[in-house]
Amino acid sequence: MNVLESLRIAIGSLLINRLRAVLTTLGIIIGVGAVISLVSLGRGVENYIAAQFQDLGSNILFVFSAVPASNTRTTIMPLTTIQGAALNSPSVAPSIRQVAMEHQIAGTVIAEAKRTTVAVSGVTPNFEEVRNWKPRSGGTFITQSDVDNAARVAVLGTTIVERLYGDKNENPVGRTIRINDRVFTIVGVMEEKSAGLLGDQNTVLYIPISTAQTRLDESRTKDGGYQVDVFYVQAVSEKLMDQATVEIEVYLTEAHNVQFQGEQDFQIINQKDLLTSLGQITGVLTAFLALIAGISLLVGGIGIMNIMLVSVTERTREIGLRKAVGARGSDILSQFLIESLILSIIGGMIGIGLGWVATILVSIFIPDLKVSISLDAILLATIVSSVVGIVFGLYPAYRAARMKPIDALRFE
Repeated sequence: MNVLESLRIAIGSLLINRLRAVLTTLGIIIGVGAVISLVSLGRGVENYIAAQFQDLGSNILFVFSAVPASNTRTTIMPLTTIQGAALNSPSVAPSIRQVAMEHQIAGTVIAEAKRTTVAVSGVTPNFEEVRNWKPRSGGTFITQSDVDNAARVAVLGTTIVERLYGDKNENPVGRTIRINDRVFTIVGVMEEKSAGLLGDQNTVLYIPISTAQTRLDESRTKDGGYQVDVFYVQAVSEKLMDQATVEIEVYLTEAHNVQFQGEQDFQIINQKDLLTSLGQITGVLTAFLALIAGISLLVGGIGIMNIMLVSVTERTREIGLRKAVGARGSDILSQFLIESLILSIIGGMIGIGLGWVATILVSIFIPDLKVSISLDAILLATIVSSVVGIVFGLYPAYRAARMKPIDALRFE
């Protein structure tokens, strides 16, 4: 008996018990659908996290003050504008393209009858380039002239605009606000960024760094500069980020008079390493979720085996009759194995469709999360469902093939 004949008999047997066949495939359908949807969701989260950090700018290193790991040093020297300017010099750090600086203070902002409290960030003019974030059309960012003159100008995020004026699409350029009882003129509004892993990025208010350091705060340092909270260091290229990290550490170690390892009162975070670490975490979580979903496939396979064993028992006389008229053991084996494969493959195909629908629903309800089914996930689901059909259908098929015709014909 050829394969096509075995296939015809197998399909005919399944059609006789349609409801049982459908219920048998449910475990495979749910398992495959869960695996595909969870793997796609996990990859969507990985891409989302990568996009969030890409929004911060490319090839960025974050440098800020930190408590020394060693107990031999208890004082923390602040980062300063003098140090930031030195790192901007190719003679000190040739792997660094530019350094943007930020100094934050707490501020109470008043516009007309509205009031809000926000962290006011004094920044350098290159902050928008390093952070890859521009103001909306019709406005400008902080300029070098603003910094040189400690000008009282401000650039708002859309969330601050909404708090003060009731509508984030309002254009307040040219209006005045009061920050800690000092009058500032709004010169721009930043383009809106989607809220996500990093929180609401639009809750920002930028002013010239010199204005924050002198007019709203007294942050003079011993080296003749002014205190800075964060250096945003942009490396020349992604390949030179590690070298830029070494150059920063060497310079700040000397500038902060660090004598022994562990006394560093600063910390350098590599954007790429941070993203890699987060990617590894989300990758492990994705694999873990897929493993949990895979349990459904195991349960579905056991269900197929159970039903196929029942089918073998029900059709014992049929098996005996077919063997009596010349059917070989391999013919019986292939017939039942094909039935098992058909159940698992059909279940896998429906499961792929279920996973596809799940990804569409996720994309609708969470627009920022770009979820899509990849070809490798489909191939994985197809292969797994086929293997489940073979593995869990093999024993019932083998049991049917070993039956002796005389015993099978006598079975009641």
